Amino acid sequence: MHPSAMEPAGWDWTQHVFDHVDVFADDYAECVRFYEAALAPLGIPKVSEEVRGERAACFTRLNVVDRPPATRDLHLCFRARSREDVDAFHEAGVEAGFQSNGRPGYRDYGPGYYAAYLIDPNGNNVEALYRGVGNVGHEG
Repeated sequence: MHPSAMEPAGWDWTQHVFDHVDVFADDYAECVRFYEAALAPLGIPKVSEEVRGERAACFTRLNVVDRPPATRDLHLCFRARSREDVDAFHEAGVEAGFQSNGRPGYRDYGPGYYAAYLIDPNGNNVEALYRGVGNVGHEG
């Protein structure tokens, strides 16, 4: 392991640290509809939907699985390429009838931290984040 990888300043923010995450859903169809609406503006497609013992929709590294009990009280944060993508994420979710949990804007978490939040049908807090200039994860 490269020594600088252990230091926050040396971390390569383009690295994937999760291969995938499964979110279980009580109302599978509504949960899939939420992620279709919210993730499309971020360029995250639904790449497959299969039935292998249980229904599952794959949104690249996020899987929505038709398996109760639902995953609850989770915070998921998706990377956005721009502030406009964060705005579009929030607008698409609200226009599709889902609950806002924070309008787009800069947050006090660090310089350049621009985010918006939606609540998915399971009650999870779903965030879109753009790391702007001055933020440790900015890829300028």
